[in-house]
Amino acid sequence: MGLAVSGSNVLLTGASSGIGAAAAVAFGRAGARLVVTARRVDRLETVAAAARDAGASEVHVVPADLGDLSDAERLAEVTTDLLGGVDVLVNNAGIPKRRSVRDLAPEEVEETMRINFLAPVRLTMCLLPGMLERSRGSIVNVTSLGGRLGIRNEAAYSASKFALTGWSESMATDLWDSGVEVRIVLPGPIATEIWDQPANDDPFFHGPFEPPELVGDAIVEAVQGDRIEVYVPDLSAVVEMKTTDLDGFISGMAE
Repeated sequence: MGLAVSGSNVLLTGASSGIGAAAAVAFGRAGARLVVTARRVDRLETVAAAARDAGASEVHVVPADLGDLSDAERLAEVTTDLLGGVDVLVNNAGIPKRRSVRDLAPEEVEETMRINFLAPVRLTMCLLPGMLERSRGSIVNVTSLGGRLGIRNEAAYSASKFALTGWSESMATDLWDSGVEVRIVLPGPIATEIWDQPANDDPFFHGPFEPPELVGDAIVEAVQGDRIEVYVPDLSAVVEMKTTDLDGFISGMAE
């Protein structure tokens, strides 16, 4: 199992900073051909240059706003035209939404679900037929530790990541033996911009943080490896504890 990254065509979302930028360099080092996407063109150009310097044979910058699902469809079409098909889809783009459920507006929940869950689904559904036709592909969904744990003041964010994780698990069973593999990468506390975005409450967690390069490398390794689920860093023991004592987990999170 696993797919060789060298020479593969990769679409990487949320590539302008943090985990996405680190993953672009990691894919470049592995010899991939890339389309990098996000909203900030200037940052994407910097990331593209870094990926080329790392060894990417080809890097294209395609700006997109994944809050607009029709733009997600356009991105899939443009990427397919540029690369001649997509072997690896990395759904990394996402937004935080740290606010108590008492204060959340329905529109905020819908926006979070649209960007963090529905956009990855739309991109997957656009690109999956081509992968199935070639009997080759890898879909990497970058979820979160918050996709296994309900974190205080992050009901909207955790909901979106739980949804993406559940979608990924079911999709992995549907695609078993199809030649298209599904990978779930669950970052924990990583030093990215997600912790200090405006219009968000203070985070429950205050450090220490791991560098985004740790996750970028893990994404490439996940594509090439045979594990469906990868925690970065490995905090799976926390998830296991929650499943055995949900009452204790929730009371501890609430205090």
